[in-house]
Amino acid sequence: MADAEMPQSRRTWRRLLARALAVLGLAYGASGCLLYTRQDTMLFPRQYTHLRPNTTPPTGAESLWITLPDGARVEGWFRPGNGRSASSPGPALLYCHGNAELIDDNTEYLRAYAARGLSVLLIEYPGYGRSQGEPSQDSITAAGVAFFDLLAARPEVDPARLVIHGKSLGGGVAAQIAARRPAAALILESTFTSVAAFAGEYFMPQWLVKHPFRTDEVLRGFDRPVLIFHGTQDEIIPVAHGRALASIRPDATYLETPGGHNDYPPDPNAYWAGIDGFLAQHSLTPR
Repeated sequence: MADAEMPQSRRTWRRLLARALAVLGLAYGASGCLLYTRQDTMLFPRQYTHLRPNTTPPTGAESLWITLPDGARVEGWFRPGNGRSASSPGPALLYCHGNAELIDDNTEYLRAYAARGLSVLLIEYPGYGRSQGEPSQDSITAAGVAFFDLLAARPEVDPARLVIHGKSLGGGVAAQIAARRPAAALILESTFTSVAAFAGEYFMPQWLVKHPFRTDEVLRGFDRPVLIFHGTQDEIIPVAHGRALASIRPDATYLETPGGHNDYPPDPNAYWAGIDGFLAQHSLTPR
């Protein structure tokens, strides 16, 4: 039926529908632009970190710096494991923190791992804390790889027993480093399958995500031991992500416990017992 022959009411409804679809299309496009332009702030919320510019490493630790190809200097804090020296090297661990933290907030890992005889290096991200540059998947991965190489070259370290531990965003960082360097094992805590997976929550295509951090793809090609922690009440990265990562690596040690995202782990003793058991099982404790 030609438009002129349609009843007036039907022509009116068609025009209203066309306008509604046009408005929805514009709104969807605007949302996509907003997501694309704001995703750096959402993924790297440095505004929530509390910089303490005069902070120095705790007793027993030292500040190490690497320089990226663009000239940016990035900081890390290193502490040798108890009993480790050039004459008695041992296992080591590279720790990657969450997206709204600094190395300053994670000195407990320096103490706890060093007490277990593992040398540990907390890595900062470009643009965070006292470090220069801008955070991105590429820049953070480049810094992580450089820190891995720095740690592996330390005289206190046995480079064949170098573990990477990442929490939240740090799990995605840890996976990217492990895809490029021979990590002895990977510990993923409260970590996503990928940042790209969250695009669906906004009804947006994954190709809009500039920093996808595909942890899932790395795990498919990573053939070393994996330990995965996830809290069942995680409100930021739902536990479904941890379960999905475990399904990719059925041989992984998967520990699902009560707990949310920012208050994890609720039971530190059980948490460290899980880490101790994993490290011992795979001969990643001091001999």
